[in-house]
Amino acid sequence: MKVIELHRSVTESNDRDAQKLNQELKEKGLFFINLMSAAGSGKTTLLSRTITDLKDRLKIAVMEADIEADVDAKRIEELGAVSIQVHTDGMCHMDAGMTRKGLEEMDLEGIDLVFLENIGNLICPAEFATGAAKNVMILSIPEGDDKPLKYPLMFQTSDVLLITKLDTASYFSFDLDKCIERVRYLNPDIRIFVVSAKTGEGMKEWEDWLIQETKDWKENKDA
Repeated sequence: MKVIELHRSVTESNDRDAQKLNQELKEKGLFFINLMSAAGSGKTTLLSRTITDLKDRLKIAVMEADIEADVDAKRIEELGAVSIQVHTDGMCHMDAGMTRKGLEEMDLEGIDLVFLENIGNLICPAEFATGAAKNVMILSIPEGDDKPLKYPLMFQTSDVLLITKLDTASYFSFDLDKCIERVRYLNPDIRIFVVSAKTGEGMKEWEDWLIQETKDWKENKDA
């Protein structure tokens, strides 16, 4: 009997497409971030605060991926950022091909930084490369400090972790030190920022990182 490993074939093909897209974006000096999290973690709220804070320093665009609806894209557009809505027709993740199509439909003239707000779950998006320069994930305090134990791949594939909704810490039993310890065990090199988009606490460190990484990407585009 012949057995075909379809999942491996699909992901390997996608990895090649993602690598090609990544190189093309680097040659253009366009810094592209894949932002992942569970549904309701506050991705759009974090992006809104980031765009507002950095509007005079970076030109930002956002690709909003959802199964249906366009409320998040409209919210981002109202802030003056370039925005496009991508519907995945029931799929629970974005892949490199879908990302390429979305980018091709965006007006990226003069844009420094593009966010892909990926579909809200902690499983599928971790398995499919998008061509991003960096994978950034959000874990909100209300979700609990045990998520690294339940969804290790998401933490292993991310370059940056944003622990968000710090302003809610007094209402939830969230052990920040234990959470960071668990994340570091899975991914010793991950960069961690603890923030509140509502109060602004910790946002400067995250935004300074974005500014520096965007600058470095542009300066090294020919490397």
